[in-house]
Amino acid sequence: MNLASLLAHAAADHASRPALLLEDELVSYGELESRAAEAATGLRARGVVRGDRVALLLPNGSDYVACLFGVWRLGAVAVPLNVLLAPPEIEARRSLSGAKLLLTEAPHAPADPELAACRTEEPAAILFTSGTSGVPKGAVLTHGSIAAAAGNVADALSLGSQDVVLGAAPFSHVLGLSTGIVATLSRGGAVAVERRFDAERTLVRMVETRTTILLGVPTMCSALCEAARFASELPPIRIAHVGGAAVPVESGRTFESIFGADLYEGYGLTEMSGIATTYVAGQPRKPGSVGKPLGSTEVEIAGADERGVGEVRFRGPSVVAGYWENPAATAEAISRDGWLATGDLGYLDDDGYLFLVDRKHDVVIRGGYNVYPREVEEVLYAHPDVLEAAVVGVPHDTLGEEVAALVVARPDAGLTVADVREWAKERVAAYKYPRIVVFVDALPKTPTGKILKRAIDYDELCR
Repeated sequence: MNLASLLAHAAADHASRPALLLEDELVSYGELESRAAEAATGLRARGVVRGDRVALLLPNGSDYVACLFGVWRLGAVAVPLNVLLAPPEIEARRSLSGAKLLLTEAPHAPADPELAACRTEEPAAILFTSGTSGVPKGAVLTHGSIAAAAGNVADALSLGSQDVVLGAAPFSHVLGLSTGIVATLSRGGAVAVERRFDAERTLVRMVETRTTILLGVPTMCSALCEAARFASELPPIRIAHVGGAAVPVESGRTFESIFGADLYEGYGLTEMSGIATTYVAGQPRKPGSVGKPLGSTEVEIAGADERGVGEVRFRGPSVVAGYWENPAATAEAISRDGWLATGDLGYLDDDGYLFLVDRKHDVVIRGGYNVYPREVEEVLYAHPDVLEAAVVGVPHDTLGEEVAALVVARPDAGLTVADVREWAKERVAAYKYPRIVVFVDALPKTPTGKILKRAIDYDELCR
């Protein structure tokens, strides 16, 4: 079971069918398979062998997809990195994964190496998630776990060769990789590749490519609704699948009314290799619910209170193998009998629908991107004039949440808001640095001295 075989089989069955639709090129299945084989040969010429890790620092595009399948073709392990990461973040992830190469462009060579035979449990990709500790952890997605997650969502969305899926989610993210690329190409569909989401421009591209499935976050849907007010034509969307934050009921109704499409709210995790719960076409939908587990995925609520609310846990073939060379973190997240602890709180209704209530930890979700406060706080604490810092999320009309920092500065330091922003901006990804910075004399603390975030005046931050 090598994920590269999905592309190879698709190319053999329909070589001339479009696989990737970009602004400046159309890549057929046959051409994409050839480019993946060339990339594999180029990687092998650079010494990459089965099991080696190869970091991909590439924007959404044909080179990215060719490199991804080229890595898999050799039986090597892809380490997708977000192009928005700052240099120190890139180096930390490369070092932790032990990546032999960092690709910023696709290698090419004329030969065609044979496709390596891989077991389902062999690593295919390492995707980094910092968790609440702020320390990057590499979730190990296997050939089997990605195939299971991709197959589940392809079945749920009835993905087929007639579909064009919007590829605006970063391919370095589990949604873009598992659903955007693997699920779509495994069913003979086409990916309309967008390097960056811009509502007005993306809507025009969706019309041009005849996009039928939108993958994204709620803020994308809101922005597209606004852009549609000035559009002369709308794309033939049949399903919008969103996650990463709750969809306001009225916003969902507005989107469905404007685009004449069903909006599915789902729930996915890097540690589930993609989407874990959503709705199956034709299944009744319940406002506020993220649907039911897909395929053979099991769900349970651990430590439920009197309301039935507890930690959401999953078990099934799409659960990752663990965290790269981090047995302690693996043991903490995945039980011996295979249950993955998500850290999210929720409950199941009588019909088996999952409702998320809150996050067990303090992750800030800004425009669909996870921002881990501890990671940003560590950067702020490194500033010589910062005594204390606390990073939290505050409500934002379009992004869902904005990153805010409360800072206690050294007396007479002369530290400014601009100083703090620039310091963080140079050291973390663009979506992570705090746009809101408030200086305070002291932070609320517990009797043991731990900063008490729930005592922070969030209203004050929003002013």
